[in-house]
Formats: sequence, C-alpha cells, structure tokens
Amino acid sequence: MLGLAAVNTGNNLLYLMVAALLALLIVSGLLGHANLRRLALRLSLPEEIYAGVPTTAALRLTNGRRRLPLVLMSVRRDGQRAHFTLIAPGATDEQPLPLSFARRGRLHLDDLTLSSPFPVGFFERSARLPVAREIIVLPRPLPCPLPASCGAGRPAGETSIERRGLEGDLLALNDYRGGEPLKLIHWKQSARQDALKVKQLAANRARPLWIRLDECPGANLEERLAQATYLLHLFWRSGRPVGLQLGERRLAPARGRGHRLRLLRELALFDAP
Repeated sequence: MLGLAAVNTGNNLLYLMVAALLALLIVSGLLGHANLRRLALRLSLPEEIYAGVPTTAALRLTNGRRRLPLVLMSVRRDGQRAHFTLIAPGATDEQPLPLSFARRGRLHLDDLTLSSPFPVGFFERSARLPVAREIIVLPRPLPCPLPASCGAGRPAGETSIERRGLEGDLLALNDYRGGEPLKLIHWKQSARQDALKVKQLAANRARPLWIRLDECPGANLEERLAQATYLLHLFWRSGRPVGLQLGERRLAPARGRGHRLRLLRELALFDAP
C-alpha cells in the first residue's frame, strides 16, 4: 500500500519508507539464512528406549562461525522442540529434546529440522540437518504373573558346586601356606594338630532363571514380548543369572549389564514389524 501511495502522490518520503522496508526484508533474509549456516549437531540417545515411553535425548549444538553468534535456534522432531537462545562463536550448548516412539524394533532417525525466527520474526526459516542414527526401541514392560517354570514360589537359595570358594560348605582342611585369608583358619583343628589349618570351602552359585516367551500369558506376540521385558527387569534385580528362550533359540543365563542389554535387544528385534 505504501508503494502504491508513493506512486500516486509522488511523495519522496513514502518512497524512502518503502525502500527502507524492502531493505529491512532483504537484510532480514540474509541474516536469517546466515544464522542457519556452519552449525554442527550431535545427538546423544539413552541406552534404553522403550516403545510408547517418553524419553529425552541430549542435543549438542556447536556454532562453527568465528564472528557471528547463533541466535534463537530451535531443533524439532515430530512436534517436540529443543530451544537454543544464544551460542557464542565457536561455542557449544546442550539442550534436552523430548522423543517418543510408538513401536518397538529397529528404527532410523534420518534428519532433524532446524528453524529460527531471527532477526525480526517476520518469517521462520528452516533447514534439514542429517543425523542418520539407527535406534533399537525396546518393548514397553507389561506386568504379569510369574510363570511356574521361571521359579515362582521357590526359594531363591543357592546350590553348592564342588569347586573352591570363600562362602560355601566345608570341603577339606589344608595346611596354611601364608596367603589364605585369616577367616579361613580353622582354629580348633589348628590347636589340636599344633599347626595352622585352613578351610577349603565350596563356591556357591545362584540358581539361574529362565524367561520363556511361549510361557508368557499375553494374548498376542506384542503382549508376550512386553511381559518378557517386565520379567527380565524383575529377575535382574535378584542378582541371579537370567536366560532367555525365544522359540527354538536359547540364550544362556549370565549376569552383567552387557548381557542384560543383549536380552532386551533380542526381545526388541524378535519378529519386528
């Protein structure tokens, strides 16, 4: 309207106002596009991500420019955003990005969307930043009764095996050699035989627990996988070795964080859609 008024009236002041607004739009566009350049994004995901359970990723955004700061930047995916207000030249900032995945299995994060209203908020400019990350989404745990074959109702107990240890039943008495713990010295026998005697004990081994997918009471495969995930969490807290049977495939009982993650991923990828 100002341009039309300037032409009709020949008013130089209106011409100047139109020129200033056009210049502002041009400068705004150039600064807005420059604000999306020379950025580096690093996405850190949690080790365990469950289907249908909100989780949070850590976004590290680095401003690779030497002179210009990064201003009013948002990173979004599926309606969720992480906001960066100001990052100095050469600096890095970290913000949380909420994420949620509807189904289990192997998923791919291809890219994230960067957007910014900088400098004056007339327009929101955006760009795609490739991520190329593969994610294994685990089944969401679903509480269920303990199958009888898993050891429900039986005492946790321990069974001894015939090998040396420090806590089990007495296997034999040996001569003291100088390196055994003092608590293993059998003082009564040492006094009777006028020589130090040490106890040789059997090591204790906890009874392993098995999770068999076919014995979980769910109405379909997804429910049984979710219940097997729940049992895995439950049994793991007992400190006993846990094994997993998926159809004909058996994964031997073991302890350790790596074994637990392996079992969870086997459940996530079993007949994944």
